[in-house]
Parts: sequence; C-alpha cells; structure tokens
Amino acid sequence: MTSAQDTADPKGLIRESYRIDGIGAAECRSILIDWALSLPEGTEQGTAIRALLARYGDGAPDHPMTALLREGLAVLPARGRRRGRAGRLGQG
Repeated sequence: MTSAQDTADPKGLIRESYRIDGIGAAECRSILIDWALSLPEGTEQGTAIRALLARYGDGAPDHPMTALLREGLAVLPARGRRRGRAGRLGQG
C-alpha cells in the first residue's frame, strides 16, 4: 500500500521514522505531531494508531516511536466520549 492510499499514515511519516537509524524520542515526538496534523478529516486517531502498531510495533518493540504510539493510544479518550460543554451536560 502506498502512503497516498494509507489513511493511517498518509504522508508515510511513521513508516519513515522506523527507517531512521538512531532516531530518538524527541525526533519521534515531532514526527508524531506532524502525523496527527496530517490525518485526513474524519480519521479516528485510535484506529490509525492501532493499525500502525500492528504494522510496525511488533517488529520494533524497543523503538521510540512504538513507545510513543502506545502512550498515545493509552491517553486517547474513550471512543464516543464527548468533550467540552456537551460532555459535561451528559449529551454524549
């Protein structure tokens, strides 16, 4: 699948991060922010992160991007949970 067709990694940023020898956590954080901003509208981040972990995480469990993806998945709000005023009023 080419990066243009890949909704989980549309620019191939995550794929490329796994190819960079000696990449550190700080560089991975920067890449992850760019990745999040480049997701197509309507793409659920949790679904995309799960796909990326399945694709890359098992083969590189000690890679800093794997750790950040796992951390990102852990801190995402529960699916369907509404934030802001609607969430506080119980409308979600």
